[in-house]
This record gives sequence, C-alpha cells and structure tokens, in this order.
Amino acid sequence: MKVDRPDTLDESEARWRTAGDRIQTLLDACAASGPAAQERATELVREVVGLYGAGLQRIMQCLLQAGGPATAERLATDDLVASLLLVHGLHPHDVHRRVSDALDRVRPYLGSHGGDVDLIEVDGDTVRLAFTGSCKSCPSSAVTLELAVEDAVRAAAPEVSSIEVVTAEPGTPGVIPAESLLARVHSNGSGSWHPAPELAELAPGEVAGYRVGATTVLACRVGDQTFAYRDHCPACDASLAGAKLHGAQLRCPRCQTDFDAVHAGAGVNGAHLDPLPLLTRDGVLSVALPPREPVHVMGAPA
Repeated sequence: MKVDRPDTLDESEARWRTAGDRIQTLLDACAASGPAAQERATELVREVVGLYGAGLQRIMQCLLQAGGPATAERLATDDLVASLLLVHGLHPHDVHRRVSDALDRVRPYLGSHGGDVDLIEVDGDTVRLAFTGSCKSCPSSAVTLELAVEDAVRAAAPEVSSIEVVTAEPGTPGVIPAESLLARVHSNGSGSWHPAPELAELAPGEVAGYRVGATTVLACRVGDQTFAYRDHCPACDASLAGAKLHGAQLRCPRCQTDFDAVHAGAGVNGAHLDPLPLLTRDGVLSVALPPREPVHVMGAPA
C-alpha cells in the first residue's frame, strides 16, 4: 500500500486553534495566587477582549460598506475570522444559517452511511434535528452523531446549549436528547479529531494504510470521496493490508470478501467494516478516533 508522510501543519494555524485553552490555563494559574490575582487577570482579559471587539466592529463596518455581501461571505468562511466574529457577536449569519451550513458540510459523510440529517428548527439555544435513512443502523452511528453532527453544530453556533434529535420512526413521536443517544460513547469519554492531510492525497481507486497513533487506518478513494476504516476484516478477523478496490467494493485480499466502501463498509451476511468519521476541519482533512487512541500521527505501512 502507498503511504505518504503527512506534511507538518502550519505552526501559526495550530497555535490559534488552541489559544482559548492556553488563556484558560493562564487564568487558572493566576487563581493559584489568590482571589485578588485571579480577579485582576480576569479583568485584564475582559478589557483586552472588549477593546479588540470594539475595533473589530469598526473594521467590519468599513469592510461591509466597501465590499458588501461578497466581503461578508469571505469573512464568514474563514475559520479564524469567523471564530472572532462569533466571540464578539459580529458574525454576519444568524444561528439558523450557521447551523444549516454546518450540516451541509457533514452531509457527504452521512451520505456514505446511507443517511441524512434535516434541521427541524432552532428554538432559542436549542437545535432540533431529524436523522433519515439508515444512519442509526450503522455500527458507528453514535460516533457519527457526536463527532460529526454535534461537533459541526457546536463549532458553528457556540451559543447552542442543547441538541435534540426528533425520532423519525412512525408511531414513536417525541424528542430524544442527544445526551441519551450518546450514552454509550460518553461512558468511554468523547472521541477526538486528528489531522490526517495525507489521506487527501489518495488518487481515485487508490487504497492505502496509515498509522494514527496506535491505530492502523485503511483509507480509500472512490471518485471524489475519501473513506476511512479500521484495518480489520470482520469476515476473516485479519488485516486488510493489500486490499484493492473493484469499483466501489473493497476486497479483502485474504478471504476475498467484498465490502461497500461508499456505504459504511457493508458486506455480506451482516459483516461490516468499522468506519471512522473523516471530515475537513479548519481546512484540514481529519479522522476521528475514540479517546483511547494517542494523538500522534505518522505515516506507516498498514
């Protein structure tokens, strides 16, 4: 299998993504010096944020007067700028538009699992969604909900405090809190996303293995879409190293079982590959792994 070592992420990009955590760490360190020091540090942060917010508001007014809607769209789609606009309440899109756009970004992944998601309504700080298709029958449905849909919604609309999933089955009306659906995942802690830009370099029809921490990830590209699975064949309990694509079918080189690479790895007689969420986050293709997996990413043969 072809393996490419990922390029090092731009340091400035990686740094701003964790700025909030670093600020909180510094505030916590100030708290160790006593209430007075903590209050002064908190007030300092508040004043700096207020000053930059006022300046950013004036900049936005000037830019929008000069550039109009096109400029607003460019600002809204830049991850760093959009995050600052959200902090200061200056984002040009309302919460309904931001949630809808976030769901559009995860739809290709849900489609690979034979499902979709509809935005029912945004009621105050509550978002109500309805899943359609076969998402809930997929073995990674809980991971899909938490690491794809919920992650995308909360990133786009941090003011949302509750995500509710409306049941789509006839005869069972009502609302299921996301927390209930995610109980199994939460019992093991939340999973996390790891940048894997090398997966985006796969050519159509190509299959490759990658090491993500202690996990071997098998990735393949069908048309213009990339899919990721754990390197394990459920039919013969062996590695998929050497697997090849036959159209959209990923064939195990040992037992010759075919799995539908496009539709969540479905195979014959109920056999099913273990799919891993694969989405573009902050402009970088990233793979989601359970919390037990280490963060370090490196290229290695599968």
